[in-house]
Amino acid sequence: MAYAIELFFNEQADTAVRRVWHRLAVSGLPSLETLGHRRHRPHVSLTVLETAQPPAVADVEDLVDVWRLPALHFSALGTFGGGGGVLFLAPVVTEPLLAVHARLNDVLQEQGIAQWPHYLPGSWVPHCTLAMNLTPAELSAAAGLLAGFRQLRAEVAEVGVTDTETGDTTVLNR
Repeated sequence: MAYAIELFFNEQADTAVRRVWHRLAVSGLPSLETLGHRRHRPHVSLTVLETAQPPAVADVEDLVDVWRLPALHFSALGTFGGGGGVLFLAPVVTEPLLAVHARLNDVLQEQGIAQWPHYLPGSWVPHCTLAMNLTPAELSAAAGLLAGFRQLRAEVAEVGVTDTETGDTTVLNR
């Protein structure tokens, strides 16, 4: 079991990403609309924690002040090398976004909370997942279907800790 610390979007951006998920699904392609627990929310994960227990909100609540991010501007479609069949929207990487990510990493390290290695500074690729576990043919079809996507602006509306197995989320900044 793992827990992700995630940035959730304002209603307009959330709806726009859900439309993309739905477009993939009605085209017969897997998307986060149809994956696993089906409780996914459009998001960017700042990190995934290596823990069987959720972190106490008190362990990360002092980070709420760092959530003052500018809007995220998703300007590209992307995929990860090495398999996994992931298609995502990539935001423009900004200094404020990297600063929040680095601060979160520092605090989690100070608290002895381990993270998945590819979410550490220097390895993290910020992204909003559209689909996972696509075959190469599905990945090509999905990228072709979305090739003309319009850039998306997303305000960060909430920050949460999400159980990646169940989709249960504890919102940190309400």
